[in-house]
Amino acid sequence: MLKYFSIPGFFNAKLAWSSIPQILAGLPMTIYLTVMAFILATILGMFLTLAQLSHIRVLHWLARAYISFMRGVPMLVVLFIVYFGFGLTAIPAAIISFTIGAAAFVSEVFRSSFLGIDHGQYEAAYSIGLPYRKVMRLIIIPQAFRISIPALGNILLDMFKGTSLAAMITVTEMFMDAKIVAGANQDYMTIYITIAILYWLCCVVLTAGQNQLERYLDYDRKSIHMKMI
Repeated sequence: MLKYFSIPGFFNAKLAWSSIPQILAGLPMTIYLTVMAFILATILGMFLTLAQLSHIRVLHWLARAYISFMRGVPMLVVLFIVYFGFGLTAIPAAIISFTIGAAAFVSEVFRSSFLGIDHGQYEAAYSIGLPYRKVMRLIIIPQAFRISIPALGNILLDMFKGTSLAAMITVTEMFMDAKIVAGANQDYMTIYITIAILYWLCCVVLTAGQNQLERYLDYDRKSIHMKMI
């Protein structure tokens, strides 16, 4: 059956099928890097957003400078600087690199979400005596997070695919395992096509999860609105 999917000199379906378990052995590490970096990037990105929106000029310009720099430097360069420059072990270096790189993009997503919220909501909250922290925590941030879900989903997908760069500093994730299999069988095209399909399928699952979360949040919002009516 598999021979019908093979293309001589280009794609060996039997090798591709048999290599899947070996390649997927690196999936837990790929997921770990993605989840850890995304959570930390979301937290750091929120602080950067608050700094950007702050009336303290120093905080505003420091945040803007950081974001500008991280958006303009290739992730591979950041990865090498953190790994070779600071002498960290591979996995912490990868997590830190992906975190500080993605935080700049997360911050821009949050900033646009914050600016998309009607300023009257701030004024209404302050008028009933709520302090700044409660206004942000109870009113603004939940709405900004809901607005930012689609863009954050795109960042998550990019981070999942970007973890393949960790193979450059010897982290044994999916792409590293694929390189090992390809080298052992001397068939790089087959294995690279296989890993491309596996990354795509994983992203399909992540996208489905994102869509489900969007529908849930939209349903929750509509439920609250109906109760208020």
